[in-house]
Amino acid sequence: MTDSNGGTSSGRRGGPRCVALVGPFGSGKTTLLEAILERTGALTRAGTVAAGNTVGDSSQEARAHQMGVELNVAECDYLGDRYTFIDCPGSVEYLFEAEAALAGVDVAVVVAEADEKKIPALQVTLRMLEDRGIPHILFLNKLDKTEGGVREVLELMQPASRAPMVLRQIPLIKDGATIGSIDLALERAYIWHEHAPSEIAPIPDAEKAAEVEARFQMLERIADYDDHLMEELLSDVTPPLEEIFGDLGKELRAGQICPVLIGSAEHGNGIERLLKALRHEAPGLEETQERLGLTANAEAVVQVMKTWHTPHGGKLSVARVLSGRVADGVTLFASDGSSDRISGIYKLTGKDQQKKAEAVAGETVALGKVEPAQTGLTLTSHKGGMPALAEVVPPAPVMGFAIASLDHKDDVKLSAALTKITEEDPSLRIRQDQDTGETLLEGQGEMHLRVALERLEHKFGIKVKSTPASVPYKESVHGHAAVRGRHKKQSGGHGQFGDVALEVMAGERGSGFVFVDKITGGVVPRQYIPAVEEGVRDFLIKGLHGFPVVDLQVSLVDGSYHTVDSSDMAFKTAAQIGMREAMAKLHSVLLEPILRVSITTPSDATARINQIVSGRRGQLLGYDGRPGWSGWDVVEALMPQAEMEHLIIDIRSATQGVGTFTQDFDNLAEVAGHLAQKVLERAKEAMQQS
Repeated sequence: MTDSNGGTSSGRRGGPRCVALVGPFGSGKTTLLEAILERTGALTRAGTVAAGNTVGDSSQEARAHQMGVELNVAECDYLGDRYTFIDCPGSVEYLFEAEAALAGVDVAVVVAEADEKKIPALQVTLRMLEDRGIPHILFLNKLDKTEGGVREVLELMQPASRAPMVLRQIPLIKDGATIGSIDLALERAYIWHEHAPSEIAPIPDAEKAAEVEARFQMLERIADYDDHLMEELLSDVTPPLEEIFGDLGKELRAGQICPVLIGSAEHGNGIERLLKALRHEAPGLEETQERLGLTANAEAVVQVMKTWHTPHGGKLSVARVLSGRVADGVTLFASDGSSDRISGIYKLTGKDQQKKAEAVAGETVALGKVEPAQTGLTLTSHKGGMPALAEVVPPAPVMGFAIASLDHKDDVKLSAALTKITEEDPSLRIRQDQDTGETLLEGQGEMHLRVALERLEHKFGIKVKSTPASVPYKESVHGHAAVRGRHKKQSGGHGQFGDVALEVMAGERGSGFVFVDKITGGVVPRQYIPAVEEGVRDFLIKGLHGFPVVDLQVSLVDGSYHTVDSSDMAFKTAAQIGMREAMAKLHSVLLEPILRVSITTPSDATARINQIVSGRRGQLLGYDGRPGWSGWDVVEALMPQAEMEHLIIDIRSATQGVGTFTQDFDNLAEVAGHLAQKVLERAKEAMQQS
């Protein structure tokens, strides 16, 4: 049975639905959202990214850069059903925004274009969905600007998807231009009109052969999962529409196929067919509950997708109600037992908010001032809370720099603001470097960090300065030396006297610092020996050149004392004098941290990645195929930390924006020659300035 708009009612899922719009950067997700809102009557006229008047990408930073930098939410009604669309950023630097949202959605629409260069980015998006079991439809956008056949494009795209891509429509061509589409299930042509519903038309004779061939290929694909349909095809029996649409919906919901629809979001074309597919074939709340292992009950269960700190309204958390209902004033509990009352429930359309009394299962709303709410957490009205329904782990940072407020009176304010922006975006990280004392802001790339700084200024009114993070060099020694440190001072009354004999020798790399007490006969009283060790340790913090000294053994072998003038401070000072003399005698070496780096890259860029590593004093350890990722490699290398600055920029440039890496400390290695000299000169200048 079909409705008046050509859809089938057999598989319709009722209730509020939540749909994620995902896909590579620049594919047209925000424009598609505008077209959907216009078609459903939520907007009287679609905005454009260029004009800066879209519902999505509504933040000051997004409009300044004309790109998504956080998820946006909009609600609309279509033929009596309620839908919330989550517009997710496309840049790999903001991938976590989409990952956190996916935990609560029913289905995703992957917006892509026929651009071979963006296929690696498409694969990243599809793998994110596949790994989480999220059913998805691919909307092939910008058909009016696409050259070449759609089926040829899908052949190029298919390696990016684990599930077969099933073409649902083919373009309707006239005089070399795409003027509409042909629905392969309904066998109807649709002539597109600018920002208006399509016009049903007969399939032109010139297109009939292509339609028959493409339709048979579609049926063959879905028959792989339906023996009855396969028997019908082998017997030349025309399957009924009810069966075709039933299989298309069932296999979409099971993740067995990725249906492909076509259109042009910019002109509002193909929107109706997409909405029909979402209405009749996409999963609803019941399937989502089953996927998440949630049993529906009277207890309220909400999945937090995103948190914001608003200038006047406090904390606001976007959440999907997965079970039960929530009302203003209801108390929600986190898994750690913390709880808070909801202070306001809001329907969202971009940055606009409309207050509601309650939200029922299936709805996606914003909850006001629920302090335990964190991105990725599952909250419930059940006392004691419950574990998160889906694991949402921020990726490790790939870039960072040191930050400080321009005005010292803003230091406390900056600390509070950094806490808030990292709560809003957990893929940002603030870290205090114990070796250098710097506050580091770390994230997923250059734009990610730039936008974070802009947000600190625009949203929190704090201007900060950023500088490259210092490399935590260390110092060590070769050889051994015997020295004496003597501190004697007389200034009236009690004086100061401390005298120590030290033997200093190099230790094994990685052995750290070892202090050995070899005193016999009480030449240094026992109560002063801890002060000697403390003096040595204090000296090692900065050494001679401003770097911590590591991997050496210091033995206290002799000394003398004064019954009146000796003290802890005198022996501590004597030890520091002795260490300074020892370091001047020994052969000092500069050590730099070496990181083990694993770089993931499309295979066609592996050679370029190897060159980048070699050009940064890296040692290639080899590469292998990325497990579970067709056409990708993982390059393993050892690289000096001093060469890591802007590495991610070079990697992304070489990989169409999709390469990334992880890093771990491996060892300390000696730096010699002009490189060491430059580091020591910079350290000397810094010490003089301080």
